[in-house]
Amino acid sequence: MKRANRRFNPLLTLVLGASISALPYAAAAAQPTQNDTNLQAEVMNKALNKANLKGVQATAQNGAVTLTGTVPLFALKQEADKRTHRIKGVQTVSNEIQVAGSSLPDSVLEAKLAKAIAYDRVGYGTTPFNAISVQVQNGTATLSGDAYAPVDAASAIALAAYTPGVKNVVNQVRVDPLSPMDDRSRIQLFRTIYGFPTLSKYAMDPAKPIRISVQNGNVTLYGVVDSQMDKDAAGIRANSVPGIFKVTNDLKVAGGPEKN
Repeated sequence: MKRANRRFNPLLTLVLGASISALPYAAAAAQPTQNDTNLQAEVMNKALNKANLKGVQATAQNGAVTLTGTVPLFALKQEADKRTHRIKGVQTVSNEIQVAGSSLPDSVLEAKLAKAIAYDRVGYGTTPFNAISVQVQNGTATLSGDAYAPVDAASAIALAAYTPGVKNVVNQVRVDPLSPMDDRSRIQLFRTIYGFPTLSKYAMDPAKPIRISVQNGNVTLYGVVDSQMDKDAAGIRANSVPGIFKVTNDLKVAGGPEKN
């Protein structure tokens, strides 16, 4: 019987060795793809499984999630982003969701928002002390001014985010510092201004058109009054309150030129 020829073949050994050594790298390369697939499924099934987010899609790559699609409200775009961030394994979120829905002219949308914000939080006791303004450009609502407390600012921002036609919301609202002394001044200012006979008519409006903003003893009056006489009276009354350092009268006169 002849023995089988078992000559050593260096070329074959090199090829086999290279193939075997490449297996761990191939498995490692496939792992991110599988992880991305799993992460994408987690986001779609857990973060975006709400009926009002059905128009949103997600893709994942190495823990980075990209959101695309459309929603009818800007608030839903924010919600999709927040819910996605909560999913385990998500490293970053790129929010490319488009806000669809009605497209109102900026001027119409701005007037609608201004009125809604003016009547926001009526009944909570802080309405006269919020001076939040809004400007709309290309569907982006920018809120600025001063809010009495964080909840007042957050409420105005949420109101804008849930308004159809708003594509984006920019928050530039400042929250007044916490101060018992300023709170006492606010109450005195409110009583002094709205209790004055010629200005008491403004107290009838739940929106309280004369807004009183106070920060560290510095007072600014915002809003719209019927006449220059009413504007001047409000300024004089504000200056009569003890403990006030400075009063800036930024009230506007309806239907007439402003006079400082």
